[in-house]
Amino acid sequence: MSETADAGTYDYVIIGAGSAGCVMAARLGEDSSMRILVLEAGGSDNSIFVKMPSALSIPMNTTRFNWGMTTEPEPGLDGRVMNLPRGKGLGGSSSINGMCWVRGNPMDYELWSALGADGWHWANVLPYFRRLENVRGGGSLRGTDGPISVRRGAEANPLYRAFVEAGRQAGYAVSENMNDRQHEGFGPMEMSVGNGVRSSAAVGYLHPAMRRGNVRVIKHALVDRLTFEDGRCTGVLFSQNGKPMRAKAGRDVVLSAGSIMSPAVLMRSGIGPAQQLKEHGIPVIADRGAVGANLMDHLEIYLQMECREPVTLFSYMNPFGKALIGARWIMTRTGLGATNHFESGGHIRSRAGIVYPDIQFHFLPLAISYDGKSMATGHGFQVHVGTKRSKSRGWVKLRSAMPEDLPRVRFNYMTHPDDWLEMRACIRLTREIFAQPALAPYRGKELAPGAACKDDACLDQFLKDKVESAYHPCGTCRMGTDDDAVVDPLTMKLKGFEGLRVVDSSVMPRATAGDLNAPTLVMAERAADLVRGQRLAPIEDAPILADPNWATCQRSSAITRDYAKDREALRTALLQGAPQ
Repeated sequence: MSETADAGTYDYVIIGAGSAGCVMAARLGEDSSMRILVLEAGGSDNSIFVKMPSALSIPMNTTRFNWGMTTEPEPGLDGRVMNLPRGKGLGGSSSINGMCWVRGNPMDYELWSALGADGWHWANVLPYFRRLENVRGGGSLRGTDGPISVRRGAEANPLYRAFVEAGRQAGYAVSENMNDRQHEGFGPMEMSVGNGVRSSAAVGYLHPAMRRGNVRVIKHALVDRLTFEDGRCTGVLFSQNGKPMRAKAGRDVVLSAGSIMSPAVLMRSGIGPAQQLKEHGIPVIADRGAVGANLMDHLEIYLQMECREPVTLFSYMNPFGKALIGARWIMTRTGLGATNHFESGGHIRSRAGIVYPDIQFHFLPLAISYDGKSMATGHGFQVHVGTKRSKSRGWVKLRSAMPEDLPRVRFNYMTHPDDWLEMRACIRLTREIFAQPALAPYRGKELAPGAACKDDACLDQFLKDKVESAYHPCGTCRMGTDDDAVVDPLTMKLKGFEGLRVVDSSVMPRATAGDLNAPTLVMAERAADLVRGQRLAPIEDAPILADPNWATCQRSSAITRDYAKDREALRTALLQGAPQ
């Protein structure tokens, strides 16, 4: 075996150049006296397919940018093996995701706090959203000069506004901006795109940090394990192109490898369920059964309709049309190449008794799978719809002690009975919205699941066959104050150890009500301040809005009750009225 090379000693060694790792490198590196090393298993993000928003399905299905994971057979889905794209390369999953910019509902963060993530309530989180955002025309609750560019689509296609109007006609609220005061309802969506180019964490944070000179990135660095001395994490063992190397940390190692890889690194280092570690011959440093447990995700189903008018994106789904889109984007960074095409959507509640939305819609003026591999043979439109607070929980386990072997992952999708109630509601509520007059000029026959599929048995089989991950795994190194929690929410330290922080979506106590990239970035922004011993002042008067009749009504056109001044009542509503 070759000798381990010394990669040097740094103040901070950050594992992973994904969304959280990029933020941590940039913010900690603002102190020019700090020397920072970032270890990234992938390579460069320099690709036209990463930069071009409408090309999102290409890097998502390319081994250069994607770890290529799949799940174990899922028992709740008749043993289906599910696709699990995870970003590999600078920017991580922010370089391959759908760029949907969704803060989540303010109550998501209130729920985090109520579940033991002290300090992570909305008033404390909102200032960091403002710090990271660069929103064109942002209001008082939005940021206008941050590192991540956020834009609305042009909504040139009439179907976008027709979908929002159909939501209003079905009795739901309309929101001018679902990332501002009012999350619940239907309205335009935002995307992390600036000047027609994907605004990834690498673009917004890491590349500027590298130009400062005190942040070094080692690409193609496969992390093996952490090193410890007397209860303190002192560094990282890794390999680069097969050559073993070691890096030391004078202050902290920051583990930001994501919700799948972070628990795997901890387990290879001897921190995790003792019996599992022993089975792989790994010496146990700390028996932590919660490492790799509590795995959550968002599931989605596509409801597809035939479109009677030739206004959809189908007209461009041919070599000539795609070439025109690409040529315009290359020359001007405008047009259909500059959008992710998810330009309207919605957030609603699946039933009465839930205080804030647990269903999300992404509307698309095309009938196609998310990965771009299958498409309807004519004009159509669809929504991606799914529940956001599933009660099913899965796990991440080691396949072996070797870092080259990808971990085993099982989400246990649809293994809680309530998940079936909520996903059936997704289908039936969507059908009701699609049946509204606003979509009548465009609405043809239902392509999927098909109008004949009405009873629970048919809907359940459709779900088993067609439900897909929204690619939002989280929760495997949960932060909290209880004994089972893995990470201290006040410091982001791994409990029981010095010199080791965990900062990525793995620490989330619950998934948020929407796409996870914005919440991951804001979590890392605040975590960087916790590491530095500083924090932004809270915004105590930020609204936390709900339907005043949420306990008895499933929908409302007036989202007017403000819980901002009554957090105790909100805590009770969240813990009693929201799925846990």
